[in-house]
Amino acid sequence: MHTLIKKIRDGEQLLVLCFATFLVMAGQGVVGPVLPLYASNFGVSTSVVGLTLTVFALARLILNIPAGIIADRFGRRVLLVGGPVLTSIGMFGSGLATGIGSLLMWRFVAGAGSAFYMSGALIYLIDIAPPNRRARYVATNQWALSVGVAMGPGIGGLVAERWGLAAPFYLVGVLAVFAATYAICRLPETRTLTASPTDSTKPKGEVAQIVKSLPFLAIAFVTATIFMTRAGTRATLVPLQADANLGWGPGEIGLVFTATGVMTLFTLWPATWATENIGQGWVIAFSGVAAGLGTLVIAYSGTSLWFITGNVILTLGTGTAGPAPAAFVADLFPEHLRGLGVGLYRSAGDVGFVIGPPALGWISDSFSMAAAFQIAGFLVAIAGALFVMCTHRTRLRS
Repeated sequence: MHTLIKKIRDGEQLLVLCFATFLVMAGQGVVGPVLPLYASNFGVSTSVVGLTLTVFALARLILNIPAGIIADRFGRRVLLVGGPVLTSIGMFGSGLATGIGSLLMWRFVAGAGSAFYMSGALIYLIDIAPPNRRARYVATNQWALSVGVAMGPGIGGLVAERWGLAAPFYLVGVLAVFAATYAICRLPETRTLTASPTDSTKPKGEVAQIVKSLPFLAIAFVTATIFMTRAGTRATLVPLQADANLGWGPGEIGLVFTATGVMTLFTLWPATWATENIGQGWVIAFSGVAAGLGTLVIAYSGTSLWFITGNVILTLGTGTAGPAPAAFVADLFPEHLRGLGVGLYRSAGDVGFVIGPPALGWISDSFSMAAAFQIAGFLVAIAGALFVMCTHRTRLRS
């Protein structure tokens, strides 16, 4: 009976967390289509407008690890509540910004909120999920995340047209407050107290041992290259490739992005099944190799058919990369360092997210767009192949 009650309670917590994630990510999606227009109203260049995205990602990169440490020391609810609160402050501040400097500052605050909430949510999922169902819990939350991201831009565009470019920021601020309140009322603390407070601050040597291990270096490399592929190729180079080589306009490019976005939703469940029945390592390796192959197909595509085929293969790789890596990290780190482990894992992804677009953009400008695709494709494919070779252990113990 106790086991049945625990399963029901954990299932309820999963649904509650997914709803909070939907609210948070829908909020981020709401400002997506209006942020560049809002920033350009301050009379700045396109490169400065791009900084509004960079500072958001930079905040996540800087604060992912501190967020994990906070979760280990003070509990998960601090992040699940504090993250949306910071997001709300950052969004209201952005809507009230009087210049590009203040807008960039408030975008950094909003990025800090994202780092706190998303790290807390992943740690919370790992806590409540049975070890053999972690991938399924992560996939369910990612489904909610993806739906929120997909719905947000349309809502943001309509709100901006009706009430002005600042209105979406205020809307997100309200949604974030609601998400924080919802988390306070419905999400109990999951940090176990089986270890004493001093156990949660193990010597630095243990952390160094984990970070230097082949399993962690392998998952960090795969994660960084996959995020580099998402941000540097799919979000940056793919539209330019379609415009330059195929003569496509925004309508055709947007249709491909919509189709692959829907495809991502439906790759999560096969990826979850494969993770639970075939193994984390093979799914992660497949993700890297498929993303690399898709990127290379796009690089050499001379027709619309091959371009679409490459995007489908790329999406198959990046779309299946969600549940398995998170489950792998959960197994790799002992419980008292779980928050730090999630922070390190998310930071690896954000390194690729921050570095990918400018690095691949420089390669494209200095050499060719095909060269940028080729380098990205080979890197992520090699990362996937090396992962299988490097990972024989799935957990490090003190």
